[in-house]
Amino acid sequence: MVIKDKISKTKLYGLVLSGGKSTRMGQDKGAIQYHDLPQREHLYNLLSEVCARTFLSIRKDQSVDISRDVDTIVDKDEYRGPFNGLLTAHSLYPEVAWFVIACDLPLIDLNALNQLMNLRDPAKVATAFATRESGLPEPLAAIWEPGGLAGSINYLEHATSSCPRKYLINSDIKLVFPKDDIVLMNANSEEDYREVISKIESI
Repeated sequence: MVIKDKISKTKLYGLVLSGGKSTRMGQDKGAIQYHDLPQREHLYNLLSEVCARTFLSIRKDQSVDISRDVDTIVDKDEYRGPFNGLLTAHSLYPEVAWFVIACDLPLIDLNALNQLMNLRDPAKVATAFATRESGLPEPLAAIWEPGGLAGSINYLEHATSSCPRKYLINSDIKLVFPKDDIVLMNANSEEDYREVISKIESI
């Protein structure tokens, strides 16, 4: 009952991280269409099914390519790597929890999002997916609680690495294993893209 009360008091917002440079892919990963929409918009729609509000995390120069029907948060460029988008969102809405999905996860689906949301533990720093193979938290397929994001700011002031996975590994988190690890497959290169298309066509 305590957990349900905490969840009801802490709003859950969705955040699609799509502000990376996509160097290895050679094109904007968020603009690639796997499901008849740019991937960032596909994920935006999925997160909108389970979150009170949803945003795209983008670079300033990406704004011209985003539909006006989509709410965006422009990175402040105060941190390195994924923490840039995470903590920009946290600075704007510090009291909410963030359901974060990276735009390079083309096989994640609504069933997986519901699984993570239903198993969320708001008493932890975060509730994160992990593959059974690695057993390591996926920080960009996770629900970050407000306290966890606040704590990461202090972590970044003293850490030698800006890797969000390292932060979660050393924090009190809840791991959730998806029903099928394939939903956490990253598509970061042309080879990955071809493999994802092959898997989608075989479904």
